[in-house]
Amino acid sequence: MYDVITIGSSTVDVFAKTKFSEVIKIMDSKGETDLLAYPTGSKILIEKLEFTTGGGATNTAVALSRLGHKVACISKSGCGANAEKIKRHLKKDKVDTSLMVCSKNGRTGYSIILDSIEHDRTILAFKGSNNDLKFNEINLKKLKTKWFYFSTMIGKSFKTLEKLAKFAEKKGIKIAFNASQYLAEKGINYSKDILKRTNIFILNKEEASLMTKRNKIEDMFKTLGKLVKIIVITDGKNGASAYDGKYIYTIKSNNIKVIETTGAGDAFASSFLSGIIKKNNIEFALKLARTNAESVIQHHGAKNKLLTYKEALKVMKKYPSRIKKGLLR
Repeated sequence: MYDVITIGSSTVDVFAKTKFSEVIKIMDSKGETDLLAYPTGSKILIEKLEFTTGGGATNTAVALSRLGHKVACISKSGCGANAEKIKRHLKKDKVDTSLMVCSKNGRTGYSIILDSIEHDRTILAFKGSNNDLKFNEINLKKLKTKWFYFSTMIGKSFKTLEKLAKFAEKKGIKIAFNASQYLAEKGINYSKDILKRTNIFILNKEEASLMTKRNKIEDMFKTLGKLVKIIVITDGKNGASAYDGKYIYTIKSNNIKVIETTGAGDAFASSFLSGIIKKNNIEFALKLARTNAESVIQHHGAKNKLLTYKEALKVMKKYPSRIKKGLLR
């Protein structure tokens, strides 16, 4: 019996750091947008090149495993060296890879993360076979778990998530669901079949606004709360808020030096789930989530500085935080 099975994407990530880039701000009907720009017709030297692994399913699987949970991971990839690299990294962190799907004609996901001197980053993402996971490719007999963790998937893989949500309902498996902008832009009805079977729903403020067509966090909670028991909305440097159907819990971010933000959302969401599993307490879960996410953004890579449970508790004790709790009116 697993504590959590994570389902989502897996990738090989390449971090390319260079000084020769600029941030350009543009204004359009949607507001202000920052663009990471490079000069055309130039050969730009890369100062540092780092290869690692990423993707929502693998990032969260490693985070949960380091926090002390028994975890398996499901994603679809090719069958070559990149897929083996992903599995090898997961096994180092005691994540069960026996449920992962290998396609001989498929391609493993690949991301190139462009990092500038100001630590602004742009990700070039090749999804590969991540979008092609079919329900009949999953060994249902091995899905013995207390929780599913769904990270965003699109295409055929999204249909598989819908079927897994129905499977979870029949088997009494709880669901934590982390949406992304891909799904948020499609509106709340698009993901309704999953949401109404979800126990914990986690997304950022921009995604919540896109999904609910609301601008205030309180209104976002009211809309999403009609479907989901616990909702968590993150807001970058402003912290995060959670809603349990009655109260809103808010935690502020610490003033820390940000090096690179890849994987921060995955670290926060999976650590919040861990906190709920361990203590069934939203305030503790928010503190654990913030602690692990802030560890990740102070270093390069989505997994490099994910904390063990013991390490996280030590940091939480060193930097105590106050949770603001109030009724949703």
